[in-house]
Parts: sequence; structure tokens; C-alpha cells
Amino acid sequence: MVSWKHCLFTVSLLTALIFVFVYNNELGEEKHFLKASLSNASLLAEVCHQIFKGKVFYPGENALKTTLSESTCYEYLAQSHYITETLSEEEAGFPLAYTVTIHKDFGTFERLFRAIYMPQNVYCVHVDEKATVEFKDAVEQLLSCFPNAFLASKMEPVVYGGISRLQADLNCIKDLAASEVPWKYAINTCGQDFPLKTNKEIVQYLKGFKGKNITPGVLPPAHAIGRTKYVHRELLSKKNSYVLKTTKLKTPPPHNMTVYFGSAYVALTREFANFVLQDQHALDLLSWSKDTYSPDEHFWVTLNRIPEGSLPPHN
Repeated sequence: MVSWKHCLFTVSLLTALIFVFVYNNELGEEKHFLKASLSNASLLAEVCHQIFKGKVFYPGENALKTTLSESTCYEYLAQSHYITETLSEEEAGFPLAYTVTIHKDFGTFERLFRAIYMPQNVYCVHVDEKATVEFKDAVEQLLSCFPNAFLASKMEPVVYGGISRLQADLNCIKDLAASEVPWKYAINTCGQDFPLKTNKEIVQYLKGFKGKNITPGVLPPAHAIGRTKYVHRELLSKKNSYVLKTTKLKTPPPHNMTVYFGSAYVALTREFANFVLQDQHALDLLSWSKDTYSPDEHFWVTLNRIPEGSLPPHN
């Protein structure tokens, strides 16, 4: 149980540190930092007051409400407690790349981005071409505060279960492959994801794979065979977009590939990302997959399981 003395001491110490910081820094930006910090100190004081009275604390308004539209980038980063310096040498030597594919719920995206953001990493965000102008503008404004985050150079009108969902990731992978950040793995996410581990824990986990990709998958289960056996079509409309299954049979996969099914969410090395973008096997599989259902669930895993002997030697 937190005592009122502990709360009072915490609030007093935080307030004192804030004023010492401002007293020793006369630049305008530090004064903006004070404003953000005082807001957090006020919230902490209210928590302690409610605990002291034996009540459960419920903030009067959402403490995570965005301040982006009302703040400068400096104020926003300070108030949202973004990490702006690399936290360890290990993380500095193992930067990551992220793709984030989104279409709605700016607040959810904002929390995801805040949770995965690190200054040594690089981030490509794909916004559904069908998203509202307000949503697109909010995302663009947020990313403008970060030199290592950007919008995908090409946006797709994404249809759930269609080739456009895979193409959205590929557009970002292409942009990330051109980045000067020497990233080791690319991780694809969507706007409803949230990390359960810190950046350092993710780095340590990925290091354990010693340069291998993470593309979980199996041979096609019975319920998934129809996804690549029959031709599927994306149907786009303002009210409802979906993938339509037809009765037309597809041709066999190119290069006599064995198709696997698995997770659409993967971790890819930079070497494999370049292979996906340039190798003829990958390009032909992408073309063949354009009229399948949920191709992102077979594309990565199938390419990662091509027997090494069947690929031409790399230059």
C-alpha cells in the first residue's frame, strides 16, 4: 500500500527537479518541457490524493489523449515520454526496421508507435489509400516529428484477404531496403498490434536466430487449400471491399514451388528482403499470388522454404 508520505515525497521531489532543470536552462524549448512535465506532476499529485482518501483513482479525462495537434514536436515528445536516445550499445549495434500498416484509429496507432519507437531504428508507415483525409493528415503530422520514420512512398487501397494487403507490406519493405539505417531485421505490424517486450528484449531474441528469418508455417491444411487452388478477385467499392472466390482453377505455382501456409507477420533479414524484391522466384510467386486469398499468409513462408539447391547462385 502506497502511503501518503511516499506520495508527498515523490511529488515534491519531481516538482523540485523540474524547477532546478528550468532554472539552469533558459532556452525556450526547456520551458516547453516544463509545461509538459508539470502536467504529469499534477496527475501524479491527484493520484496520491485519491489514494490517501482511500479511493480508486479515475482520471477526469484520458491521460493518453493526444496533444499532437496542440503542441510543437518538442513538446509532444516530452509530454508523451518518447525515448530519444539509444538505451544500450547492444541496441545501437542492432537496429531494427518496422512496417506499420494502418487504416483507422489514430489513437491506437499512436500508442503502438510510441511503444516501438527507438531513435536507432527506422519506421515505414503504410496508410490505406481509402482512409479519411483527417486520419492521413494526423499520421503525417506525427511522423514529421521523427527523422527516422516516414510514410510509404506508394499507398494501396487495402482489401482484407487480398493481394493489396501483401503489396502494402512490400511497398514499405522496398522503402526500408533503400534506407541508410543498417537495420538487421524488418518486422511487419498492423495498427492493432502492441509489443509485449522491450526493444532490447526483441533484439536479444532476434540475435538468437543467427541471421535466419522468422516465418512460421506448415504444409497447407485442408481448410486453406482452396485459397490457392481457385482464382480470387479483389472487389473495391466505397461501402464494402472484399475478396470474391470464383470456381476457376489456378495454374500450378511457378518454378515447381511447394506452397506453405503460415503467419502473415514475420521478421526478415535485410538479405532476405533484397531477395524478395529482386529474385525472379520471388517476383514470379508474387505475380502468381495476385489472384489468391490472403497471399500474405503463404508468400513469406513459401519463399523462405525454397530448397537452397533450387535457387541460382547469388552474385
